[in-house]
Amino acid sequence: MMFKTSRLIAPRLIVCCLTITLSALTSYPVSAQNTAEKTPTLADGDKAPDFELPLVGSDDYLTLKDAIADGPAVVIVLRGYPGYQCPLCSKQVSSIANRAKALGQQAKRVILVYPGEATLLERHAEEFVGSRSLPEPLVMVRDPGMRMIESWGLRWDAPRETAYPATYVIQKNGRVAWSKVSKSHAGRSTVDEILAALKKL
Repeated sequence: MMFKTSRLIAPRLIVCCLTITLSALTSYPVSAQNTAEKTPTLADGDKAPDFELPLVGSDDYLTLKDAIADGPAVVIVLRGYPGYQCPLCSKQVSSIANRAKALGQQAKRVILVYPGEATLLERHAEEFVGSRSLPEPLVMVRDPGMRMIESWGLRWDAPRETAYPATYVIQKNGRVAWSKVSKSHAGRSTVDEILAALKKL
């Protein structure tokens, strides 16, 4: 009788141990992999990854390397097209355009990044700009497929989201001198904050 009981218990113990072991082996690497794949958001002092993005309304491309060749640049990441035109982005761009002259005295370029899914992004970006013309030194580029915001750690991976609104002052050496990243739709950088950061360079 003892022999029969142990024969029944042994397989159950083996199955139980195998289940626990397999759970541990499969869950840990996935967790570690997810953590490893998450690109950290750029911080002050970090080297900004270069990009080559198409200019809105043009066949030309802009690289960060070229934008900072003669001096500092400001990179402002908008929410782009998360399924609609963001009113807070529109308001932010208007405030920046209104003070373009002051910004141009401190920065060689102010780059507005409009991210989103590649399909129809050009049309949506042109709709966002509308009839207004961006004054120097402002330019707007598209980030189709959101590769640039991925590489800068700004991907807002949630339904109807694209990127965390962010502003970076990039020095001529390619390093971040100042940054502000919002984890909500609001909390955007102001022109005064950008100018204060530029004047410290």
